[in-house]
Amino acid sequence: MDFELSEENRIFRTAIQDFAQKEIAPLVDEAEETHTFPVQLFKKLGEQGFLCPRYPVELGGGGGDKITECVMVEELNRVNPGIAAAVMAQSGLATQPIYRFGSEEQKEKFLIPAVKGEKIGAFGLTEPNVGSDAASIQTRAVRDGDSYVINGTKMFITNGPICDYVIVAAYTDPTKRGVGINLFIVEKGTPGFTVSRKLNKVGNRSAETGELVFEDCAVPAKNMIGEKEGGGFDQLSDTLISGRITYGARCTGTAQAAYDLTTQYAKERVQFGQPIVKFQNTRFKLAEMATHIDVMRTYTYQVARKYDQGKNVRKEAAMVKLFTADILQKILAQSMQIHGGYGYMMEYPIQRFWRDGRLYTVTEGTSEIQRLIIAKELGL
Repeated sequence: MDFELSEENRIFRTAIQDFAQKEIAPLVDEAEETHTFPVQLFKKLGEQGFLCPRYPVELGGGGGDKITECVMVEELNRVNPGIAAAVMAQSGLATQPIYRFGSEEQKEKFLIPAVKGEKIGAFGLTEPNVGSDAASIQTRAVRDGDSYVINGTKMFITNGPICDYVIVAAYTDPTKRGVGINLFIVEKGTPGFTVSRKLNKVGNRSAETGELVFEDCAVPAKNMIGEKEGGGFDQLSDTLISGRITYGARCTGTAQAAYDLTTQYAKERVQFGQPIVKFQNTRFKLAEMATHIDVMRTYTYQVARKYDQGKNVRKEAAMVKLFTADILQKILAQSMQIHGGYGYMMEYPIQRFWRDGRLYTVTEGTSEIQRLIIAKELGL
């Protein structure tokens, strides 16, 4: 199979690289120091069709494919994984369920403004006591006339503190494990919906993450995604499969940034009378890193293409996230080692990518969960 990017993808890569350097890079230091996301970027990205590049143009998107989205994610993560995380939440988790399963009214009210960057979205699945076992969520949604009353707490929610709406996973029928889950769109300002706290993270500091609480929060029944109670677990699975492919691009972009920084440092750092890049040990490490990055990128694009073709890639998507997230840890460790003591100093950007990338084997399905999915799909 030919994995060369299409002409459209190459043009898009150049455009998003230019945007990232001009519009995002100058904002990184302040965003990291203040632990805040520069919200003006949503609208700027939306105006260019960069925010949700694979949604149709008529919805405000870029009209691209899954590879286009992967290119966007890779390039943003090369600049700053925290800012990229907020954009990824918007372009995937917070919009795909509405795009794939939402009503026309929901698309008009929430999806189109989100694609254009006029509304910020979040996705609420994880809870304080529920992570990998998503079917064990405790949030409940009880029908009351023309509304559903939601009670529960969501944890580690990207964009939670700044969102205009959040898609919430809740049980409408807790007697049906997994099957009884539905997704609901809850708007900011709805009585009973509060951001209880903004979380202070080790890395990805420019992505705002929060704990969301729903106490007798009544939302219109028309805000339920889907036409009937039940079926939300399948909607979750569909969204997460797409997200795992996207994570391949996230890992690749972070790895590329680490490689670029490390190569530059190795050429400038002199020991024993010569740049350390001249030592075989350093060159071999860099060669191995470059090889891994090429494999990460190629496999991510391969699975993205299969996804666009409508093929079942549940196994392959899990493989993408497992492989790229785990290999990234090795690349980041080698990058830090080559930097030596300077890598541990806050003034050197490699430490930021090291801290940010550590999250990737945990979020959106741990590496252990990916192994379980792969084994199951292999019939083991």
